[in-house]
Amino acid sequence: MKSLAMILSLAGCAWLTLASHALAQGAPAGSTQRQAARLTVCATPWNAAIPYPAGSVTSHHGVNFTAAYWTQGNPPFAGSGTAEIGQPWIAAARCAPPAKAKPARPDDNFSPATLKFLQANTGLDGEQWHNIMQLVNKPEQDSLDWPKFYGYCEDIDDERGFTIGIFGATTGGPRDQGPDGPALFKAFDAASGAGNPSVAGGLARAGVRGAMQGPVLKISDSEKVFCGKIGALQNNAAWREAMWQTFYQVYIRYSVQQARQRGFSSALTIGSFVDTALNQGASGGADSLQGLLSRCGGGDEKTFLSRFHAERSKVVDSNEYNKPPNGKNRVKQWNTLLNMGETDLKNADAAVQKVTNWKLK
Repeated sequence: MKSLAMILSLAGCAWLTLASHALAQGAPAGSTQRQAARLTVCATPWNAAIPYPAGSVTSHHGVNFTAAYWTQGNPPFAGSGTAEIGQPWIAAARCAPPAKAKPARPDDNFSPATLKFLQANTGLDGEQWHNIMQLVNKPEQDSLDWPKFYGYCEDIDDERGFTIGIFGATTGGPRDQGPDGPALFKAFDAASGAGNPSVAGGLARAGVRGAMQGPVLKISDSEKVFCGKIGALQNNAAWREAMWQTFYQVYIRYSVQQARQRGFSSALTIGSFVDTALNQGASGGADSLQGLLSRCGGGDEKTFLSRFHAERSKVVDSNEYNKPPNGKNRVKQWNTLLNMGETDLKNADAAVQKVTNWKLK
C-alpha cells in the first residue's frame, strides 16, 4: 500500500503533467508564442541550500511555487499541492524565464549632439570612442565602465587641486598652473544656455563656491561638499556635453591634428595619442605627447606607433601620476591591440577585454 506522501507526490506530478499537456495540446495552432508572452516571469530558481520562510516564491522546472511554511531542502516537485494538505510548496502557474537584457549600444553612451560632434571632428564613431574611453578609464579608475565617472571628484593629494570627471580635469594647484577645470565650468555655463559664459557662471550652476586666483580655480567648499555637488551632476546633460567639449578642446583636437599631420587616422593611433595627452600632457615637456612625437621619426602607421609606444614605455612609470607598473600596463594595452591588428577598434569587445585584464596597483 502506497504511503500518503507518495500518493500526494504522484498527484502533484500528475497535476503538472496535465497542466503542461493542456497548455501544449489545447492551444490553437499558432498561439504558442502568444501564450509564452503571457506567462508570468519565473522567480529565482529553487536552491536546496537556501531556507524559504512561509510566503517565499521560487521556481523549479518552469513552474513558480510558494512556500506554505518554512522549508529547506525540499524540492518543490516532490512536495507540492494545496495549502490544505500540509505540503511545503504550493504550485502556481507555469512561468517563462526572464528576458535577457539587451546590451547597450556604444552609441547610447553619448548624446546625439556629442556623437555628431565627435564624428565631424575626429572621424570616429560612438563604438570607437567607447572603446577608446574603456582603454583610458582602465588605468585611471580600474574600470571599463567609464560613463559612470562623469560625476567623479576627488582630491588625490597631488597638489593639482580636485580631479573631476571622465578625463580628470583639475582645478589647479602648486604643481598645476594650467588646469583645465576652469574651462570645464565655463563650458558648463555655455551648455546650460548662458549668453556670456564664465567660470563663475558654471560654478553657480553647480552650486559650488569658488573663484579664480590667477590661473588656479580655488574651491572654497570642503571636499565633501564640493565633490557632492559634482557627483550630483553625473546625469546632467549640459555637464556631459561640457565634459566632451572641454575634453576635445584640451586633448582630443591636438591629438587628432598630430595624427593627421603624419597621415594617420585610425582609432588606435588617435586613442593612443589622447591617452598620452591626458596622462602626460599634450605639449610643453619632453615626456608630453609633443615631446614623445618629436623622438619618433617617420614610417608607416604600425611602425611609427610601435616606436611611439616604446618611447612612452621608457618614461611613463617615471611620470608622477603613474605608479609602476601601471604606466607600462597602460601603454601595453594599446601596443597589444596594435599587434592584434585591432587598429579600427570596431567589433573589438573581446580584444579590449583581453588587453585590460590586469589589476591597477
